[in-house]
Amino acid sequence: MVDCTLGGGGHAAAILEKILPGGLFLGIDQDIKAIENARQVLQAYSSHIYLVHDNFVNLPFILSRIDIGAVDGILVDLGLSLYQIKSSGRGFTFSEDQPLDMRMNTNNAVTAAAIVNESEKETLEVIFREYGEERWAGRIAAKIVERRRRSEIVSTGELVDIISGAVPKAAAAKSRIHPATRVFMALRIAVNKELEVLDAFLDSAVDLLAPHGRIAVISFHSLEDRIVKHRFRDMAETCKCSKELPVCVCTHKPKLKIVARKPVRPSEEEVRTNPMSRSAVMRIAEKLPTTEDEEEM
Repeated sequence: MVDCTLGGGGHAAAILEKILPGGLFLGIDQDIKAIENARQVLQAYSSHIYLVHDNFVNLPFILSRIDIGAVDGILVDLGLSLYQIKSSGRGFTFSEDQPLDMRMNTNNAVTAAAIVNESEKETLEVIFREYGEERWAGRIAAKIVERRRRSEIVSTGELVDIISGAVPKAAAAKSRIHPATRVFMALRIAVNKELEVLDAFLDSAVDLLAPHGRIAVISFHSLEDRIVKHRFRDMAETCKCSKELPVCVCTHKPKLKIVARKPVRPSEEEVRTNPMSRSAVMRIAEKLPTTEDEEEM
């Protein structure tokens, strides 16, 4: 079983309880602190686990290095861990004044500060609108450019003040979320190239599953969920023929079976005990065996 986003190790511990004694667990995270934490939290299972500091998009190469051809399950949790929000000091939250970093992997070169201070106004506007679905993207981008002419924007507190000044007070008062929420999300996505990584990962992940193996993806906003939904649906389709053709002539075979037509959402009880799960959506699909697989069976 593969946990592509170790985070605090909660999913890992639950998975290990289910797959032992005969199972093998591979945990991946691009945040080195998550790997260090997992080594301690999962110490009791050390003989059954591999922990790898890497981006999950590199899963094919990781499996190749440890000589594993196929896996029975893949989990991807696209949310931030509690550590990243509360203790990393990298600017994932706007509740404290922190450096504008937002890198999940601190070995990467591009920070949120670099994007905010070096991008053209039009680029910032696109990032806020496309990744954050921010209605006031143009106004916020203009205010950022105006402010950075005086001095570099280096902290989350500075950015929050700029955003708060750009969003009309009446609109902010009506909103259920903080005015900076969507911009911070957009910057985090841009810094870590999250949508591009997810898209590339889904291209290869299904081929890494054993027949009847399952992949589950937990997303926290509509852009991520839309990618997963459409990709799973495309790989579950039975025909690629043009609708103009009277008879199907293609040899396309579906790769996946959608396990639950409706996405899995947290219960009211779970949201009460874990408010961070409020916007979580999980989609699950199962690898269909190929003709070769069926012949071997």
